[in-house]
Amino acid sequence: MRRSIDQIRDYLFGGGYPDPVSNAEQLSFLFFFCLHESIDDENRMRAEALDEPYASVFSGDWTLRNSTNAHLHSARDGNMFATPGVQTGTSTIPRNRFRWSAWARELSSSALVNFVRDEVFPFFAEIGAAGAHDFMRGARLSIDEPTVLSQVVQLVDGLGLAEADSDTKGDLFEHVLRQIRQAGELGQFRTPRHIIRAIVEMVDPTIGETIYDPAAGTAGFLVAAYNHIRLAHSSPDAIVDAEVEGKNQRRGLGDQLTPDDLAVLRDQTFFGNDVDPKMVRLATMNLTLRGLANVRILQRNVLTSVLDDDQKAELGLPPDGFHAVLANPPFSGRIDKDRIAEEVRVGGTSSTELLFLKCVLDSLRAEGRAAVVVPEGVLFGSSAAHQALRRQLVEDNRVDAVMSLPGGVFHPYSGVKTSVLFFRKSGQTEHVLFLHVEQDGYALDANHDRPTDKDDLPPLANAYARRDESLARWEAREPAAEWDEKWWFADAPTLRANDYNLSASRYRPLSEAQAEHRKPLEVIDDMIAKQLEAAKDMEAFRTMVAELDG
Repeated sequence: MRRSIDQIRDYLFGGGYPDPVSNAEQLSFLFFFCLHESIDDENRMRAEALDEPYASVFSGDWTLRNSTNAHLHSARDGNMFATPGVQTGTSTIPRNRFRWSAWARELSSSALVNFVRDEVFPFFAEIGAAGAHDFMRGARLSIDEPTVLSQVVQLVDGLGLAEADSDTKGDLFEHVLRQIRQAGELGQFRTPRHIIRAIVEMVDPTIGETIYDPAAGTAGFLVAAYNHIRLAHSSPDAIVDAEVEGKNQRRGLGDQLTPDDLAVLRDQTFFGNDVDPKMVRLATMNLTLRGLANVRILQRNVLTSVLDDDQKAELGLPPDGFHAVLANPPFSGRIDKDRIAEEVRVGGTSSTELLFLKCVLDSLRAEGRAAVVVPEGVLFGSSAAHQALRRQLVEDNRVDAVMSLPGGVFHPYSGVKTSVLFFRKSGQTEHVLFLHVEQDGYALDANHDRPTDKDDLPPLANAYARRDESLARWEAREPAAEWDEKWWFADAPTLRANDYNLSASRYRPLSEAQAEHRKPLEVIDDMIAKQLEAAKDMEAFRTMVAELDG
């Protein structure tokens, strides 16, 4: 199946469709069209078993948007595919012609392009508009070269999606998403799935909690949280090992989840937003393939708009905030200060990374917890907004840990140095655990996709899970002795004395020998991060001066 996806990708590229994001979006539509037939059949059988009425989306007639499609002919036997209307002077076809098994296997060439463009997209857009989310709003066919579309539809048909289980379909779609090897214009890029899994394991979301991603992208964090909960509610016989991106991954079938638990997961657990309509579509398809078709990803910029209580109630959002927030928000860019919502302002800054962090903090309920990927400059930036936000995190909330990631983690999208900030709303910080990842299980080269045996994530996740034990060991150490662990602590007074700097390297316990032998790449990463942050501060200062002069 992966080879077939690669074949589709190569065929699209060779056929004149080089944009991987658009290609992934178009494939997500075709997957949705293909799967809706089996989804409708399952819903019908469930209704029959429960003796409940059911109206199939394929029942009745459809008025053709383009009357010339009434004269399409089947590729199989040459018979007319549509039936011209007689009484009304319009052209209609039975809605069951929109089953994948009908049009995808009957039409080809220009007839296929015309029918998919003029009829299939409007048909399923109507379904989307009536459902939990209108993720097909504005969607259109972009693969309009007849030979290319015919071949792609044939290859998708050969995947056998209807017979595959949700994990297989999800993995296949993740393989599609891996082809998106370019950073987005808004600063978003695909978070490596092994990094996501490690973060989710550390946050440990459970059944009954609400889980939110304010910059959902392709819904990687939400999918990982769902898989984590299923694994936690699986008997030993229902846990299997699957090969994903060259690594073994434990998967749970969730056999210990009750019907009520499953209903909660499908309808009341996962929430997300994204500003990019393409990302909303990809996220929706990613969740749908996992069996989470009712999860609604809103197309919304959380930095420029705030929902009131009535809007939250209408959308089914928890009124008091979320139990857990998992996010990798956009790193780059600035927003016009006049557009920034008052609730997420941090001083006079327009840096999206700071605004998103404030947004995450505000979206948590009391005692809610968050894990947010941030560029290194957020942890040590010297601007008033940087220091004010870090002070708020430390003094009015609880920063549990900072996990420093190596500089090549986000290749091939970006070489920016990042960390993961773990914190809880309310309380006060007493100690922060710093976790230093040197190797993440993949070669830190230009592509970052070659598995290796060196992986610091599991032991560091274990140190985080046993924070109390780790702190006791840290405090019992001999200060003058060598500290060989890749984790350490700093207490609140030390943080205050350092302007609330949360950079892991600032507090690393290095002996003289260790300091002399510090790896060059670590030093370079720190220097680059500091230079980038200094450049941002200078840009902000120039902008402020220009505004004052104006």
